Amino acid sequence: MSEDFLKVALAAKEAAAELAPLPRAPKDAALRVIADALVAASAEIVEANALDVRRAVENGVSEYMVDRLRLDDARIASIAEAVRQVADLPDPVGEVVRGNTLPNGLELRQVRVPLGVIGIIYEGRPNVTVDAAALCLKSGNATLLRGSSSAYESNTVLVRVMQEALAGTEVPAGTVQLVPGTSRDSAKELMRARGLVDVLIPRGGASLINSVVEESTVPVIETGVGNCHVYVDADADVELAVQILLNSKVQRPSVCNAAETLLVHAAVADAFVPRALAALAAEGVTVHGDDRIAAYGDVVAAGEEDFRTEYLSLDIAAAVVDSLEEAVAHIRRYGSAHTEAIVTRSVGAARRFVSLVDSAAVAVNASTRFTDGGEFGFGAEIGISTQKLHARGPMGLPELTSTKWVYTGEGQLRTAQGTVLASTEACSR
Repeated sequence: MSEDFLKVALAAKEAAAELAPLPRAPKDAALRVIADALVAASAEIVEANALDVRRAVENGVSEYMVDRLRLDDARIASIAEAVRQVADLPDPVGEVVRGNTLPNGLELRQVRVPLGVIGIIYEGRPNVTVDAAALCLKSGNATLLRGSSSAYESNTVLVRVMQEALAGTEVPAGTVQLVPGTSRDSAKELMRARGLVDVLIPRGGASLINSVVEESTVPVIETGVGNCHVYVDADADVELAVQILLNSKVQRPSVCNAAETLLVHAAVADAFVPRALAALAAEGVTVHGDDRIAAYGDVVAAGEEDFRTEYLSLDIAAAVVDSLEEAVAHIRRYGSAHTEAIVTRSVGAARRFVSLVDSAAVAVNASTRFTDGGEFGFGAEIGISTQKLHARGPMGLPELTSTKWVYTGEGQLRTAQGTVLASTEACSR
């Protein structure tokens, strides 16, 4: 482990110990100071970001990925506002999850506590640097941030601005740390920092997530890629289905909750598919369709991989299915367990789809784009988990905590015969 990494990791661990017992007020105050500091430093942040953007363009990065990287005054103001919204959210630390009084008189409580030091490995989007730091701070955790090399200039300035802002608050400045370096070795150091880092959260494409899950010795909360489906049922309102499809695919195609696959029940295909193809074409979307979709218009022939692909672009795979059950089977085979949507007027079909689909989020007559911490009222999310342990779906503040058991008695002692009470005199000392 390099000295540079060890320095920031130890600083984060020390900060986490100081931060954990702080009540809500100083954490909220620190977040508002950070928000103001980000706005005040907009010019400096934009200047650093311009270097990252120019390098990305020179390296031939797609326009969608460059858009995720780019910062301007308006986006920085939006990032700062998201920090203020996190400050306004309830503090999960200390919340009693459950509790009761045991037959032996012990008062038992399970309470939320910070995880400690959270490492985050992520790609592209520098807004994640601030979102993650804010959510971790509010939930009492220190952060070790390892963004992609493509955003290193932006992330360096963002972290420095946040650290300088924290220096004047009750929250230790070491709460927010940037992992030094841009090489793969720096990411590996974070993945192998068991004992210094309590949990690791990857955010990005499939290759990044798989690499972290397979190589990390630190416990991982797995966020997933978004091969999201829109299923148009036999009893769908065709016009509504077109609008939901377009919003799910086109509103922002480069994010994980954008739709990547369209499934259409054969009973509604004649009415829906021609209108859908025309609407998608008007928005510049390339459709990768199976033979039954191709019968309705000019599409790219879809192969097996097309239905597994998270395009993150104006592309979508499409197929006709003969039943709701076939649609669910398709989703189970090719999906990523992120978000699936059904468009239907049938309450029974909606209920069956929801019960059969095993994904982090299921939308009924609504766009897939709503699977988002902000839209769910969680504040800025730290990621969307597609695993089943601890956290699933958009990860807000409660998902960044663990719990501890606290039991309070009046001198209860456990013996072979059961519980007895110690003497009053002994208990009072």
